[in-house]
Amino acid sequence: MKEIKIDTEYIKLDAFLKWAGAVGMGSEAKIVVQNGEVKLNGNIEVQRGKKLVKGDIIEFDGESYKIV
Repeated sequence: MKEIKIDTEYIKLDAFLKWAGAVGMGSEAKIVVQNGEVKLNGNIEVQRGKKLVKGDIIEFDGESYKIV
């Protein structure tokens, strides 16, 4: 599991995917989220603007990321 540090109170899901390097562009993040390819804390998440906070776990493309 990769730990990704954020310096803000929260980060939106699409921005997080780009920040973590899971996708190359924001438009790609929008597509993978809308297609149900991303899990947040074990559940499929389709809201690309979902606010993520420290402790959340994101799963995408065989990788797991934890926000710290």
